[in-house]
Amino acid sequence: MVNDVRRRLPHYKSDWTDAWDYRIVPSTGLSCLPGSFGCLIDWWYRFEKTNMSYGVNEVLLASVLGAVVFSFLAAQPLCIVGVTGPITVFNYTVYAIVTPRGIPYFQFMCWICLWSMLMHFALAITNACNAVKWVTRFSCDIFGFYVAFIYLQKGIQVLALQWRAGDAAAHLSISISLLVLVFGYVCSWLGNSNLFRQPVRVFLKDYGTPLSIVFFTGYQYIGKMKHIDLERLPVSQAFFPTTERGWLVHFWDISVGQVFLAIPFALLLTILFYFDHNVSSLISQGTEFPLKKPAGFHWDIFLLGVTTGISGVLGIPAPNGLIPQAPFHTASLCVTRWRPDEAEENKGRTEVVVYHVVEQRVSNLAQGLLILGTMTGPLLVILALIPQGVLAGLFFVMGLQALEGNGITLKLLFLFRDSSLTFGGEPLKRCRNGAVWAFVALELVGFGATFAITQTIAAIGFPVFILLLIPSRTLILPKYFTPEELGILDAPTASLFTLESVGGGYSDAPQSSGNSTPV
Repeated sequence: MVNDVRRRLPHYKSDWTDAWDYRIVPSTGLSCLPGSFGCLIDWWYRFEKTNMSYGVNEVLLASVLGAVVFSFLAAQPLCIVGVTGPITVFNYTVYAIVTPRGIPYFQFMCWICLWSMLMHFALAITNACNAVKWVTRFSCDIFGFYVAFIYLQKGIQVLALQWRAGDAAAHLSISISLLVLVFGYVCSWLGNSNLFRQPVRVFLKDYGTPLSIVFFTGYQYIGKMKHIDLERLPVSQAFFPTTERGWLVHFWDISVGQVFLAIPFALLLTILFYFDHNVSSLISQGTEFPLKKPAGFHWDIFLLGVTTGISGVLGIPAPNGLIPQAPFHTASLCVTRWRPDEAEENKGRTEVVVYHVVEQRVSNLAQGLLILGTMTGPLLVILALIPQGVLAGLFFVMGLQALEGNGITLKLLFLFRDSSLTFGGEPLKRCRNGAVWAFVALELVGFGATFAITQTIAAIGFPVFILLLIPSRTLILPKYFTPEELGILDAPTASLFTLESVGGGYSDAPQSSGNSTPV
């Protein structure tokens, strides 16, 4: 699709290199597809934690619903919408709370979603998304770090259950998951390197991980391994729910008291989606992406309310903005080029400059329709062949890639790197070393507290804790860090242009251009 659109970039001749002649055209925009495979693992986790209440078809349909609705109607179609790790935590925590008390789960979840839909409408009508301008990298990095570790944790938990099939199956599953991790990560690394020609790099970056899944699904049938019975994905009938029910939830088969009991749960779900979806939208429209089309946070939160209500009625998990798939999607649509770094202290280095972003709705819709295709009978049979070890490896790939580009990780690497080998233009070198350590420590404390809460029955309230990160950053951190330090340590998530629809941006220092990366 977009990859077929070759755009002729203007040429710039320097004294020593023709770096501008080296063109990188946008990829297909489908490099977020590995994350779409991740919805299968989200389904597996729900399947195990909710006593088969959700199956593969429910999660696939939720992903299709989000993709189709947001690709056609959203003001911010670059944000990939699907089933996330945090909503998985929310769903199985609700299940653990209500089912022992005899409350029908699907009916209760339906009312949670319907109440939440009305709350989303209220947020949109009252322009509550104006508060998005106070969201900085501090809270986004903590949340992204949390999501990355959720992926890694789920991968480990998947492998921990493989002993049900025996020792040989468990060890083979672990081996396969690690091989998927290595091959998937290497393909991603090669795609971002200067090795091979540009079409090869784009292919490896976009399709290396999906092809690793295909190969290692068949890998188990090589030699003596074919005699080992591995845990695989159980599937249901094409386009039918997993359990014996229809797609319409009988939400009227519940007591009036239980209907109103769903309100506080709906409030927590609304807080989660308000933060999660807006952060996903912000990151997918980050300062590193020179976007030309305006944002629309208020409309999109209204639209998210619509999909949340529909999800409740259908008995499927409610979709919302995906991290890291959303920024991966935008990055895959960037037209970039190499140029020499003009800073004197970085002489001899080159940097990748984002020329522009191919802003369109087709790639989001295409990946949604491809997911819809997996609900057909023949493809469900193929999905049933995928070992759970392969999907555990995919979780590791997604978690590692999310960690790799996270601001907390980058600051930690700066702190542990030999200062004499750090290039002179590194902005963090302009901060006190103690300030960087203190800022990273605060971020890790925020991450640790969030992660710890989600390991208990109190996980139902973790959206409130995440939301509190925003006022904590705004009211507390300026007392201990200078405006210049905060401007470097905690840059705005999105540009002023993106935040115009919410009343402009907020920061402690002038924004950097954010559209170049030293190499």
